[in-house]
Amino acid sequence: MLFTRLLASCGVFGRNRGGNVAPIFALSLLPMAGMVGAAVDYSRANSTRTSLLSALDATALMLSRDAPNLAEGDLKTKAKAYFQSLFTNDFVKAPPNVNVSFTTPQQGSFKLVVTADAAVNANFARLLGTDEMRISASSEVAWGMKRLEVALALDNTGSMAWSNKMVEMKKAVKSLLDTLHKAAKKPDDVKVAIIPFDTTVRIDQDHTAVAPWVTFDHFTKNKNTWIGCIADRDYLKSYDVTDVSPNAAIADTLFPAAECSANGALEKMRPLTSDWQALDLTVNGMSPNGATNVTIGLVWAWHALTANMPLNQAAAPQPDLDKVIILLTDGENTRNRFTTNTGEINLRTTAVCNNIRAANIKLYTIRVIEGNAALLKNCATKADMYFDVKQASQLNTVFSAIAQNLANLRVAK
Repeated sequence: MLFTRLLASCGVFGRNRGGNVAPIFALSLLPMAGMVGAAVDYSRANSTRTSLLSALDATALMLSRDAPNLAEGDLKTKAKAYFQSLFTNDFVKAPPNVNVSFTTPQQGSFKLVVTADAAVNANFARLLGTDEMRISASSEVAWGMKRLEVALALDNTGSMAWSNKMVEMKKAVKSLLDTLHKAAKKPDDVKVAIIPFDTTVRIDQDHTAVAPWVTFDHFTKNKNTWIGCIADRDYLKSYDVTDVSPNAAIADTLFPAAECSANGALEKMRPLTSDWQALDLTVNGMSPNGATNVTIGLVWAWHALTANMPLNQAAAPQPDLDKVIILLTDGENTRNRFTTNTGEINLRTTAVCNNIRAANIKLYTIRVIEGNAALLKNCATKADMYFDVKQASQLNTVFSAIAQNLANLRVAK
């Protein structure tokens, strides 16, 4: 439209016979037309660059999974094949040149940069002496920039047998473990602890080998029948919701031995480890039984992420280390060592959530079909770190999303 109006205006100047208007007009027509046409060429070039960048982003993401295991030549070949299958544009003179650079810093992380440049035909700007317009773009992917320590607090109560919840949880957890295992570029880049819970948790001890931080003062059966279940610590001084180390001189800091659920033994917790086969075995051994005490699952997940006793496998806090808890539950708090009053137990859960966040530990919460939504949402570090799962089959999607977030794959512009 602009070009048509320009030509119409030119007609007026062309018919004017006064002075030197006609010669001047003739000299100016060519560059004026070239400038208008150049705007059209620029629009085409900008559109091409947008398509170029979109294809590069997708290529970089696809390559990121394979990059650490490919030789440089194979990486470039694969990059070119990916890019050419994704990039389509009618304005380029020839297929763009694609280049890949790949760096592996310390700590097992890496950076992948994919760049491309192309020439766009200049149909109108030729009048100004330009045959083509060069464009370029790049996309960068950073992967695994931090080491991870993750503790899974997993509800193993009787209601997890309903609606296929236990089956789907096991599948989802194994998928998460697989993703984190692949994300680790060095053996100890990622470590995971698993804390199954009902009203208690269970350590890998029994009456034949009792740690000094275990007390039997509140145990109601013969000590020789104990198989490792632990109840809440004293709540009057908030030891039940803190990571205070046990001290033999302060009885309330010790961990009370407890009776395990009457109808079956709770699966033993797995302290922080990078032994992926051992983690799978713990998942396989979980079975639903007993009532719910979310507080104890959370506080022991916290214990798993610190170097304090009773679990001391964790590293000290460091700038390149993320510590994360993922809590999954399907029900209301129904029982702890002291009460069956749900409201009172909820207060203990809220307290431990607050303490965990204050300790700079990231906290994800997952509600499966049932449970106190407000309690769990407020427990999470951020609103988008709470997941309300309506069907057990959705658990795999949720755990996959969390795993990808933890693995820290991102496109960096």
